[in-house]
Amino acid sequence: AKLAPVDLALGWGPMSEAKVINALRISQDHRWYQYSWPDVPPIDADEIARSSANMHMIPADGVVRAELLKVKRHELVELSGYLVEIRSPDGWHWRSSTTREDTGGGACEVVWVTHLERQRL
Repeated sequence: AKLAPVDLALGWGPMSEAKVINALRISQDHRWYQYSWPDVPPIDADEIARSSANMHMIPADGVVRAELLKVKRHELVELSGYLVEIRSPDGWHWRSSTTREDTGGGACEVVWVTHLERQRL
């Protein structure tokens, strides 16, 4: 948590539309992102997976960290940064996914965030 203090479940395209988000049950727990729906998914289930992700955010500095901590549900943000792989001398590593076709363990993105901008509607 010191390295990546914020996890964001982010959506783009159809997964950034309030009517789609509101039709889903979305939760985060223990660095995992889950979604489900009561009867029928509001969009194709494969599209939900391709258009959303759990992202572990590594802020480049204190200003970015403070902005990441303020992000709220349904807020539109634009992020700049890099997908990263982290390695420690003891062999531990944490590698970002680099595809939108994966799901489950190891499918999350690890992002070095250099800038966050809130979008005005």
